[in-house]
Amino acid sequence: MQIICISGGGSNRTKALADRTAHKLGYKGLNREQVVEEAIKEGIQVSKLETATIKPQIFSERLALEREYYRAFMTAFLGKRATESGTVYNGRSGHLLFSGIDHVLKVRVVEDETTRVKEVMQQLNIDGKKARRYLNDVEADRNKWARSMYSVSLEDAAHYDVMLNLGHMSVENAAAALAAIAQLPDFHVTPASQRAMDDLMLGANARVLLARDERTFRANVKVRADRGILTVTYLPQDADIAEIIPEVIAPLAGVREISVTMATTNILWIGESFEAASETFHQVVEIATKWNAAVELLQSVPQEAEGQEEMLSADEATSLSQRPDFVRECIGGIEEEGEVVCDDAGYQATQEALARLGCSGGGRRIVGGAEQILKSIDRTVTYSLIVIGNMFLAKGHSAQMRMTRQLQGHLSDQIKDPVVNAEDLKSQYLFGRQDLLKLLGGLGLFSIILFLIFTFQEPVLKFLSSAEIKAKVLAAVSVFLFVPAIAYLYGNVAHSLMKLIRME
Repeated sequence: MQIICISGGGSNRTKALADRTAHKLGYKGLNREQVVEEAIKEGIQVSKLETATIKPQIFSERLALEREYYRAFMTAFLGKRATESGTVYNGRSGHLLFSGIDHVLKVRVVEDETTRVKEVMQQLNIDGKKARRYLNDVEADRNKWARSMYSVSLEDAAHYDVMLNLGHMSVENAAAALAAIAQLPDFHVTPASQRAMDDLMLGANARVLLARDERTFRANVKVRADRGILTVTYLPQDADIAEIIPEVIAPLAGVREISVTMATTNILWIGESFEAASETFHQVVEIATKWNAAVELLQSVPQEAEGQEEMLSADEATSLSQRPDFVRECIGGIEEEGEVVCDDAGYQATQEALARLGCSGGGRRIVGGAEQILKSIDRTVTYSLIVIGNMFLAKGHSAQMRMTRQLQGHLSDQIKDPVVNAEDLKSQYLFGRQDLLKLLGGLGLFSIILFLIFTFQEPVLKFLSSAEIKAKVLAAVSVFLFVPAIAYLYGNVAHSLMKLIRME
């Protein structure tokens, strides 16, 4: 069933909009206060989390785990309610829990400031100046909460499907508009969006179980689900619970396989197709081994290719995707200009190869291009590296290269993690012949400079300590140019040496 997430300022008009929309669609209404109450019953310290977002200095490692627990519980709770009946949720950040789920309608409500100030004045019996300050403080706290919990801003319009200004329309008309939008084909449940929701729910339920179990509740773990395959990554200090993790989450319905991997960081590999025998695969694995990282796959499926699979039932599609000839059936043979690639077999084989090597961080599929990729990236996970692999395969070579560069630039502008395409992966992160030449040349030049300085110490000191004005100026300019040059040379040598010994 469908979920509609309405995010606003918490005013009476926003609450009324949520209630009227639920009534028109025959859905159940749910607000943040109700979910928080359930989270408190679960034992989650919501009040401490809210305090920690306002005073970040008290945000401890234990609270970071509590934050993961809360996010997982919220996702599982809202998802369960939605499976029972359609749900309209009114809360500050519910839409961020379901990023990348197409049939979840995400709505942002804004209101006229003057109207809000008057409402607060009446509710709290305060003057206009205090009411305005109160609203600004509340909005600031809401934004701090979103940044702390999801690493995004509530003001970013990219996270919403619809923006409604209640200052320009009545609650009744706004509810009618939302009810009509919710019934558009764009927000209908499809096999692809249902799979994405099932994976999200499975991962959230697994994380909740791990948080509930006294043996694993202190472990810092990340959980991903892909078509029933659960991938759990944990940090080295939690190695003693590695064998317990499968036991804790095994009772979950829908689990086909459980993969447990130790990792200190994450690498995200984005592509339309993957190949376990490719050079990119070996380069990514080498970097992952060097950094003790888990590699997470994100397959971007073009809309046209996904449509072919959606013609089947969910079970038929899953069964078909496991057949070796699925890729050829999907693209109709070798790809040419204008055709669409849907490499499901390569994706599965790459996942299995990563799992065998002990560096799998799970994976997921999304439908769409750059914006959908950006929406689906989990901002709560810090990636040491994001690799853009085989993308835009239906295009010609030049167009493919240009669009890949554009995607790289777009992701780099929007997220703080380093983004690199597969072609530049080796030159930037792996030691090669060019690095060997730079290392040897730099060491040689550095050695010659040091030899000359120590050999001719007396003339050098005399030059630097001369009392003449011209000599002083010349000495200052020489030092000004010499020191940065030496620092640059030393930096290049050190960087090449670090790459050689596989240390960053």
